[in-house]
Amino acid sequence: MDFAFILFAFFCGLALKYVGLPPLIGFLGAGFLLNFLEFTPDDGLFKLADIGITLMLFTIGLKLNIRDLSKREVWLGSSMHMIVWVVLITLVFFGVSLTGIGYFGALDLQTCALLAFALSFSSTVCVVKILEESGEMKTRHGKLAIGVLVMQDIFAVLFMVIATGKVPSLWALGLLILPFLKPLWSKLLNVAGHGEMLPLMGFFLALGGYELFTLVGIKGDLGALIVGMLIAPHEKSSELAKSLLSFKDIFLVGFFLTIGFTALPNMEMLMTALAICALLPLNFVLFFFLFTKLRLRARTAYLSSLVLNNFSEFGLIVAAMLVSMSLLAKEWLVVLAIVVSISFLITSIAYRTSHRQYTRLKTKLKYYENPNRLPNDVYVQPQDAEVLVLGLGRVGKGAYTALRNELGDKVWGMDADPIRINRLKRKGMQVIVGDGEDIDFWENVELNDIRLVLLALPSVEDMRNIANQLRNANYQGQIASIARYEDEIEPLLEAGSDKVFNFFTEAGTGFAEESLAMLNNQRNLQHSLF
Repeated sequence: MDFAFILFAFFCGLALKYVGLPPLIGFLGAGFLLNFLEFTPDDGLFKLADIGITLMLFTIGLKLNIRDLSKREVWLGSSMHMIVWVVLITLVFFGVSLTGIGYFGALDLQTCALLAFALSFSSTVCVVKILEESGEMKTRHGKLAIGVLVMQDIFAVLFMVIATGKVPSLWALGLLILPFLKPLWSKLLNVAGHGEMLPLMGFFLALGGYELFTLVGIKGDLGALIVGMLIAPHEKSSELAKSLLSFKDIFLVGFFLTIGFTALPNMEMLMTALAICALLPLNFVLFFFLFTKLRLRARTAYLSSLVLNNFSEFGLIVAAMLVSMSLLAKEWLVVLAIVVSISFLITSIAYRTSHRQYTRLKTKLKYYENPNRLPNDVYVQPQDAEVLVLGLGRVGKGAYTALRNELGDKVWGMDADPIRINRLKRKGMQVIVGDGEDIDFWENVELNDIRLVLLALPSVEDMRNIANQLRNANYQGQIASIARYEDEIEPLLEAGSDKVFNFFTEAGTGFAEESLAMLNNQRNLQHSLF
């Protein structure tokens, strides 16, 4: 039956994708619809959901630099948001409870504070899914959002320890030796190779980390995250994350389905949920205000606040605990399930046009920007650049190298991942950190001398946005893009690219041309000898 549920969710997600909405909305809707039709999920579906969350946190860890958590905008921003939010929302809920309206009428001050705390978290599942689909996990705002989520996970662990009275065992001190096992991780990953053993190794490490932390009385999900962070510096961490991507997405379908199976709402529950969701603008404003006060650029603050502007499934865990302690009516479980679902829907739709929103609102938003920039937010001008390659993955790096061999120092590379940029700089490459979708970047960079911009990014939507940003910034040069499939070529041309190269076709042509050149060189050598 679990397979039938997943299949049904797939078709619901496909239908939503067809009309231009995120598939996860279809997965959520599938759960509520199956619940309405009185289907009952097996325990296997909840196990699939748990595995999906564990794999997701493990892959987050694989892409996370632990130094990012030490940045003031991460730890102070997340801490201040939680404190201010809990105080404000506790007062709001308690004020409404005094009126005796609906389910709020039975709440006391302590329960109001606990509910406010539950609603102070952003959904890791929702945020990561959106950032992955938009290819923005390694951008400035993407890494900030992930850092905030990790800090919130740490707060969640501390809360569960205090609330349940379950203190980690003394064996938890043994986890301190994990960083010293790096040679073992490296050996295992190298032996796994590049085939089917690599994702299996990922499962072993993710689930092993989960079980290890659970055994010593610590939240298992945190174990998967930390193990991923320990492996992140390994050269195969990126390949491992990609090999787990499809598995993770399949298991996460189970998670979205389980939310819908929580319970069926009545009209009063729905109205209560909508009233709580009306607090989302306050959540966004609070994030944006704190981020700008911490000297982040308006664009980074805006995009981070927008993607974090949702409620977390952790709220359901807190609600279930309060119900078991008879502090909360069981109807609140349904209310919070609806709240989480609606917030997913709002964030998924709102973030799709986030870059266009910022372009439209940037004059007003920049009013709140601190003129003293953080070191990571200072724009770097590519000196004497005539060609700029955006995206320095395998394809972009190859294009950069080929162009550099022909044009020398006139060629520069740009990527949003600072770790990748630092690695390439050590290899002597002429590269800078930059987000191609950042209109502020293009307006602050001298474009008159740049004759060609090559877009070598994995996301077609990103390349379309960048082409539009360049034209809006009055760029007069040529734009070339890389496509992986035939149906991607026309949208890129319509967005402003002057030339689109089909990655697979052009790679085959280039391979043939190089082979012919080798053959001709061999013939010329034979003629010279004889």
